[in-house]
Parts: sequence; structure tokens; C-alpha cells
Amino acid sequence: MNNIPIFAHRGASSFHLENTFAAFKKAKELGADGIELDLQVSNDGILVVFHDNDLKRLAGINKMVNQCSYDELIHYKLGPRFKRLFRRDHMVAFADVLEWANAENIALNVELKESLLTNEHVLKELLQTITLPENSHFSSFHESLLRIVKEIRPDIETGYIITKKFYWATLAEQNFFDAIHAHKRYYKGEYLEACKTANIGMRFYAIQGNESFLKNPHSIVKGWITDFPDLVQQAQINS
Repeated sequence: MNNIPIFAHRGASSFHLENTFAAFKKAKELGADGIELDLQVSNDGILVVFHDNDLKRLAGINKMVNQCSYDELIHYKLGPRFKRLFRRDHMVAFADVLEWANAENIALNVELKESLLTNEHVLKELLQTITLPENSHFSSFHESLLRIVKEIRPDIETGYIITKKFYWATLAEQNFFDAIHAHKRYYKGEYLEACKTANIGMRFYAIQGNESFLKNPHSIVKGWITDFPDLVQQAQINS
């Protein structure tokens, strides 16, 4: 059996609506070691947990998250089209999730989203005082946001979410991240060995629980990110 930490992607999003307390609590119930969530900011500077830049998919509203006040955002019912009017899911403040995670001692993988690019002061203010649960970290597609984290809080781990544009030859030269976060299609010898050489860990997302590499993962792997934490946990138990 291996015990690589399992992060529930937007909570247990195969059971409950993503990025809601119901999904987070279910993930903990299923045995997840951590929660992956998304951080956006309202137009009055309140950090909220929401993936999309706009409200169209989950609220049916043609507005950007950072165009709305916090009071407006938490008013909207969230969910799939035709179902949201009958649901009780609403956007939650990051401060509330952080308080819960610290009380429950469950790690957070906090993805810094696009709305923070034009509200860097909000991120900087957060970093001055934040206390994260053990084994938590910030992640992002955006280099500039991770650099802010490292500048203000070098003690907090950062993970860079790579795309196909990432230039692997410069891996060892980078100083703004401590780990690579990658889609599972990057679970290949060349990338694993490159990270091993650079002494940089890897976390993989889009894990389903049926991948063969779960049985005997490379030593550089430090986390799985999944919609199915129970299945990944069972795969690790059976390895």
C-alpha cells in the first residue's frame, strides 16, 4: 500500500456540486487527505470559492465574478441548468472554508484564478495573515501569482499547473514553484525523471482510480487530484 495524498478536485464533485461545503465535507467523509478548490475575488475584494471566471455555467448569469459584489455572488443559486432553482447551493467565502479546513485539519490545494491578476493587492493582503492547514499549498496557471506567493510567503509551497507550452528544459532554473501540477497524460518517464533530476515533486490531476501507475507510483509523485477520492484511495489500499 502507498499513501500518496489524495486531493478531492473541487471537493467530492462526483457526489455534490463542485466547490461547495457539501462537496468538501463529503470528500473528508470519503477519506480525502485534502481539498482542491478555486479562488476568485469579488469586485469589493472578498475572496470566494468558484472555478469559472463568469457565472453563466452555474448561475445562468452573463456576468464575470469580479464584476459582482460579494453580497450579489452569495445570493445566486448554483447548479446545472434547469436544476439550480430547486437547489440550495450558493457560493461560499474562502474565509469560511479556510476556517473549516483548519478546524478539520484537512489540507488545501488553493488554485489562484484569473480574477486575481487584476486584484493582486487582495492576494497580498491574504498572504500577510493566512494560516493554512498542514500540507497545504497554492497552485496556479499564472506565474505572476505564484511569484507573489513566494515573495511574501516563501514558507508556503507553490505548484505550477503546466500546459503544453511549458518549456521543460528550463525546469531546474525556475524559482517560483516547488512542484509541477500536470494532467495525468504527463505521467511519462521523461517528465518524471526531469522532475526527479530537478528535485521537484509532481501532482497529477484527472485521476480516475483505475490508472495502472497508482499501484507503483514514481517516487517523485506527491499527490493525486481527483473527482473520485474513494476510488483512488481503494486503488492505493490494493496496491
